[in-house]
Amino acid sequence: MDLSKIVLNSFKYPFRNIKKLPVLCLLFVFIAIIPIGLIANNNYITAIGVVAFFLFILLVPGYFLSMIKLGSNQSAMLPSFNLVSNIYDSIRVLFLRIVYMIVPAALFLTALMVFGPTSRNLINDLRILEFLATMGLVFVLILIVYLIFEFLLFFAKARLAYFNSLPEALKINKVIQDIRNIGIVNIIKWLVVMAILLNAVTFVSSFVLSIPYVGFLIYGGIVIPIIESIANYSVGLLYSNIARSYDNSNVNRIGKGNKKTIQLK
Repeated sequence: MDLSKIVLNSFKYPFRNIKKLPVLCLLFVFIAIIPIGLIANNNYITAIGVVAFFLFILLVPGYFLSMIKLGSNQSAMLPSFNLVSNIYDSIRVLFLRIVYMIVPAALFLTALMVFGPTSRNLINDLRILEFLATMGLVFVLILIVYLIFEFLLFFAKARLAYFNSLPEALKINKVIQDIRNIGIVNIIKWLVVMAILLNAVTFVSSFVLSIPYVGFLIYGGIVIPIIESIANYSVGLLYSNIARSYDNSNVNRIGKGNKKTIQLK
């Protein structure tokens, strides 16, 4: 599948099964009413929003994982909500994120302990330029490591969705191999195109925010779910380029065969 086809199918995806979309939108709408309830000083509205927020945390990450799985299988269907399955998948996604963020978090805490006293001394001595240079270098280092692991997590989620196996998603060497098989250049092209298009959609649709209250609900309850659906399904479609090379009959022997890098056009 070429890049243009991935992008086109991704943007069509939320509208192919429009009847299932309102359920997802409803969760986003309920979350969006939290700030409205706080502004209006209405405890009932705020309470509804808080309950919806916890339901959101338990259901939506797992639901989006289902979208990635469908994309990796090149299915155009929207997943149905399944309380048990979505909660289970959401917990797995959360655990996966925690594991992949261990290194960036450890690096941040180490930098805090090592450079904290030094930075304090530099400030006390009014050595502002040295302080800024030190903090700048530390920040850049931590940011680079964080982005690397966020990038790995991106494809670890795709691996989790396709194989339905948390241990497989935790195999960083396999995740790296998946990235190589897709091709760094292909991934960069996909990221750039999707980022430009999704940001353009976000910018254009943000004008509805000018409508008091209702605009915020429309943006939070309709626009954001559609954008998230497009993004997650697109990840699945990208992964489908190598997913077909895996032996579906025995996922314990993944990686067999000679997988070639797919060139996106």
